[in-house]
Amino acid sequence: MSDSLTFSGLKEKQRAIRAGFPETMGLRVHRSISWIGRAEACGDDHDARFIFLWIAFNAAYADEREFQSVAPGERAAFVDYFGKLVARDEERRIYKALWQRFSGPVRTLMENRFVFNPFWQHQNGIDGVEDWEERFRSSSRSFAQSFQAGDSVRVLSFVFDRLYVLRNQLVHGGSTWNSGVNRAQVRDGAAILAFLLPVFVDLMMDNPKEDWGRPFYPVVD
Repeated sequence: MSDSLTFSGLKEKQRAIRAGFPETMGLRVHRSISWIGRAEACGDDHDARFIFLWIAFNAAYADEREFQSVAPGERAAFVDYFGKLVARDEERRIYKALWQRFSGPVRTLMENRFVFNPFWQHQNGIDGVEDWEERFRSSSRSFAQSFQAGDSVRVLSFVFDRLYVLRNQLVHGGSTWNSGVNRAQVRDGAAILAFLLPVFVDLMMDNPKEDWGRPFYPVVD
């Protein structure tokens, strides 16, 4: 990762140009960068790093519509946010970041059944997911096709679907801290978020006039 995409580099850029940010977008970026900085300080504590980076992701993308009575759902919100990012990503920085990591954390994550939601539904006796293995293979094939086609929005959607399962495991107490059982997915998940989140925030700062949504928790005096 270049120095410009570390906490200090992002913060320096934000301070230099934040006067031109709309208030709502400026708050999103400010909060997200703060959590990226906290994640960098975690060292080898991959559980904490993943959680802090997910908070940074929430700060960047979460829209107040999610908190209304009829929420669009997490995946729909993800896709809307990814679509805006990719549409403004003229240099295809997101695609290049994923491509550079494809042989490592991204592919490992996509091949891991323990972050595939139908696998856990089957383990918990939920009807209708007996074919989880076929769904898993189909999902892997679709991901590979999307990646080969350069469809960054679909690639991100697949990856964050898996990361969301991991997020639920950690945040809802479905995992032991520093457990040897799920080290690979936590380590890889943290690595993926660590190289994508700074790119997301940097693209937002490059496109401050885009409607990034309103934070549900604004600063109130």
